[in-house]
Amino acid sequence: MKQISFLFLLALLALTAQAQDSVLFAGEHHFKNIHQLTNSGDNAEAYWSFDSKRITFQRTNPKEGINCDQIFMGVVPTKITDAFTYKSISGGKARTTCSYFTKDGAHIIYASTKNGGDDCPPAVDRAKYGNKYIWPLYSSYDIFMADTSGKIIKQLTKSDGYDAEGTLSYDGKKMIYCSVKDGDLDLYVMELATGKEIKVTNTLGYDGGAWFSPDGKKIVWRASRPTAPEEVEEYKSLLKEGLVAPTKMEVWVANADGTNAKQITNLGQANWAPNFTPDGKHIIFCSNHEYKRGFPFNMYLIDLEGNHLEKISRDKGFDAFPMFSPDGKKIMFSSNRNNGGTRDTNLFVADWVD
Repeated sequence: MKQISFLFLLALLALTAQAQDSVLFAGEHHFKNIHQLTNSGDNAEAYWSFDSKRITFQRTNPKEGINCDQIFMGVVPTKITDAFTYKSISGGKARTTCSYFTKDGAHIIYASTKNGGDDCPPAVDRAKYGNKYIWPLYSSYDIFMADTSGKIIKQLTKSDGYDAEGTLSYDGKKMIYCSVKDGDLDLYVMELATGKEIKVTNTLGYDGGAWFSPDGKKIVWRASRPTAPEEVEEYKSLLKEGLVAPTKMEVWVANADGTNAKQITNLGQANWAPNFTPDGKHIIFCSNHEYKRGFPFNMYLIDLEGNHLEKISRDKGFDAFPMFSPDGKKIMFSSNRNNGGTRDTNLFVADWVD
């Protein structure tokens, strides 16, 4: 009887593990024909080309000699049975992040620390800060444009501090990005053809991860707004060291020039990676607000007034960086699901069901 009970327990545990380690979970009714594209390492910030055929993304995998984020590009399979193949764009040098296709599909923009050297910049010693979750704001980050073979064509930003997190308007004419050039982490909109730009945020706190709406009239982004004296002091102190602690952020929307800025979430904890739905009427974003311990992260939908919050994903780990294909048919995101109990974060694509 004990042996039978033990075998039954093993079977139950196996079934439980199988249920937890899946590409699709109960309640994820917006996803259909989900396809796991990568199978190891940390793969994130995968963004579509304007023809909805390719993605560019960042990848780290020390087992492959990729010791810090590098930019890759690949064609998204049209059949769920086809393998996803990809190639390096950044060439394995420095740390790179936040890549995005240009409108013509012949180039990408991305941020790189290459002007600070070919090696990966040092990681943050979080123990020094009480093991808080800290992001480094490497001062050597600038935004570059490269062709799809990896050749750098142009350096788009040239300030002394952190310039990164660039995305483009749907007409391909403007870039919105985050910079510390004026002493705080603010958003700037640049005309790619002329280099002329405007500053679109001016409030103390981290403003980053911004996107244009499909019609180019609005922007959405994540923002921290320290107000208590101790919060302000911590934020400024970390910023002087080239660091930020992105654990308290909310989602904001505004006109494309920064006017009529409005906070549309007030959920607490970290609400980030926002992006517009193809119709421009809703925001999809990532949040850990349901979990006091700060984990898991799931994806949610909300309208532009901050109403009708809907939970989209159900993984017990990490779901983030959602982006709809420009044709509105598919969604791309990063997740810990189906990683065999490892810490790997992989890319997933699915048909989007309204």
